[in-house]
Amino acid sequence: MNGLTDGVKHLNIDHIPVYLLKTRSSPDDGYEEYLAKLEDGKHKPIFVPVLEHMFRDDALRTLRRAAERFAFAGGSEADARRKATNNPAKKYGGVIFTSQRAVDAFATVVAKLDPSKINALFDKDMPLYVVGPATARGVNALDLPCPIVGEESGNGAALAQAILEHRKTLSPEVTHLEGRPLPLLFLVGEQRRDIIPKTLQSEDLPMAERTPVFEVIVYETGEMATFEEDFSDLLREAKAAHVKEQWVVVFSPQGCEAMLNALGWLEERTGKFSEGNREAVSGPMKTNIVTIGPTTRDFLVQELGFEPDVCAQTPSPEGVGESILSLKAR
Repeated sequence: MNGLTDGVKHLNIDHIPVYLLKTRSSPDDGYEEYLAKLEDGKHKPIFVPVLEHMFRDDALRTLRRAAERFAFAGGSEADARRKATNNPAKKYGGVIFTSQRAVDAFATVVAKLDPSKINALFDKDMPLYVVGPATARGVNALDLPCPIVGEESGNGAALAQAILEHRKTLSPEVTHLEGRPLPLLFLVGEQRRDIIPKTLQSEDLPMAERTPVFEVIVYETGEMATFEEDFSDLLREAKAAHVKEQWVVVFSPQGCEAMLNALGWLEERTGKFSEGNREAVSGPMKTNIVTIGPTTRDFLVQELGFEPDVCAQTPSPEGVGESILSLKAR
């Protein structure tokens, strides 16, 4: 099980496992830290990765070469190098990160750069835009000299608005080169929403505020082949420990069908949720399902006929914690 059993080896009847259907964020995970303290430490967060991420090496090699040629810097050293070696001028006015996987991908680029040149390769005024605290922690761990903006945004729509407002505070030396606006580099997976590029380049904006966005796909995503098996093993071990209560936190539509199948809640004939199956297999242990937001909730309802027990009001550790406590209080 690739070490997943480490999370349940020491479960006992008093523990409340909280299965987080996601990969643990690096260097630390806000969901793990917050939920481990919920109700005086009764809850035990356990990560069950659903998605498998594969970096696009060709894209990352291109980004490394761009960084080495001062694509993220426009200072005097960069200009001197450019004049001496015909290197291109600064190409980007900032970088946008909306997932931990994008941060991890860019981390491999940074790791291959000369550490002694990092401050010359990245302008100290060039913003790194992030979609929330977890992404902010990951970007902060890159140890770049750039400011990190957007930690309080929480979602792509809010981040896009934050970017527009923040850019108004920046010097033209940061946002433009030779009179033309520098694009923001948006590091994405092959499956992504387009709310940020559309908002930043909207025709409803004044021309001076429109911000070009250059998207680079740095990773691909697929459902992990072993997810259902791994999750089933964890559920069996929790049952063997006579756990009375468990929670499952679902972060995306991917893996939803496998999750319900592992729980034994799907009807074999239709592939849809069956309340009868849920009651038949539950026994004395209560299993509650929390979705991180309405997109995942709607997928469960529309595609699988299952209404989750609660949907977090905000896609954050606090939102999940409040959802758990609110459902318990009913």
